Amino acid sequence: MKIIDIAQALRTNAYPGRGIILGRSADNRQAVIAYFIMGRSVNSRNRVFTPTEDGIRTEAFDPSKMVDPSLIIYHPVRYFEGKTIVTNGDQTDTIWEGFKAGHCYRHSLLTRTFEPDAPNFTPRISGVVKPNGDYNLSILKSFEGDPDYSCKYFYEYNAKPGFGHFLHTYMGDGNPLPSFEGEPELMRVECATAAEFADLLWENLNSDNKVSLFVRYIDLESGKTEDVIKNVNE
Repeated sequence: MKIIDIAQALRTNAYPGRGIILGRSADNRQAVIAYFIMGRSVNSRNRVFTPTEDGIRTEAFDPSKMVDPSLIIYHPVRYFEGKTIVTNGDQTDTIWEGFKAGHCYRHSLLTRTFEPDAPNFTPRISGVVKPNGDYNLSILKSFEGDPDYSCKYFYEYNAKPGFGHFLHTYMGDGNPLPSFEGEPELMRVECATAAEFADLLWENLNSDNKVSLFVRYIDLESGKTEDVIKNVNE
C-alpha cells in the first residue's frame, strides 16, 4: 500500500470533510489519535471543540447562529474502560452504550448507517483505540450514492511503531460531495508529541474550511494523555 505524506495529502485536498487518524508513535510508547472537522456552511463553521469528563464534544460558538444541530453537535471522542472511541457523529454514543452492554464496536455499528444528509449521504467514520494501542476503523457509506443501500467496512490493525491510518469522509469538494473511497490511507507518524502533530495538521488543513482539531497522545505504560484542541473560533 502507498504511504501518503499526511501534510501533502491535507494541503492538496480543499475539503476532506471530517477525518480520523489513528496510529503509534515511532518510539512505540504512545498511541496517536487525531480528529478534525471542516465546514462549508455558516452552520457547520459555527462550532468549537470543548473538553468533557471523558473526551470532547462539539458546541456552537455562537448559539444564535445555530440552525440545525442534528448532525453537527455530538461527542467526537469518548473513553470507556481503557478504550478511546472517536467518530464523526452520534455513533460515538452508540459504540459507548454497546461497550457498556458488553458488545463490540462492530456489533454497535451494524445498527447504524450513513448520515441522512441528501444528496451527500455523508459516511459515518469511526475508530476505537484499545488499551494496548491497537486500533479499529470503520466506514458506513451509501452504495454509490443510493440512499436505499449501504456498505459497511471494518478494519482492524496491530499498531506498528511510526505508522498510522487516515480515514476521512470525502475525496474532495463537490456537489454532491464525493464519499471516501478505498481503504484507510497508510501514513507515517513522525511527531513525538501531540502538540507537534497538532501543529503539523492544523497548518496544512485548508484555511478557508477548517473548523476544529483534536489530537491525543496516550502513554501506553502509564495511561497518561497529552491533549491538544485547536479551534478557528477562539
